[in-house]
Amino acid sequence: MSEPQFEADREAPGLSEMEMAILEFERGWWKFAAAKEQAIAAEFAMSPTQYYQLLNKLIDTPAALAAQPLLVKRLRRMREARQRERSSGRRGTRQ
Repeated sequence: MSEPQFEADREAPGLSEMEMAILEFERGWWKFAAAKEQAIAAEFAMSPTQYYQLLNKLIDTPAALAAQPLLVKRLRRMREARQRERSSGRRGTRQ
């Protein structure tokens, strides 16, 4: 009996190895013992700011959506919720 094929196991045309690694990391970053920021530095040798900038660009691409549709849609929803939260907080501070 063969093992189930996960989304990341398929080839993803249009995505680099780094982009595939970022998507895979987002799928299972909680498996790392260290805090996410430490795991980002260890795994990708970049700052969390650089990582999140890449991730935000990546989840807007059709290739990422095709490769990991559930993950990309979840990350987009989370981003939109954070944006709504920030914008509603700003409205409350203006007079």
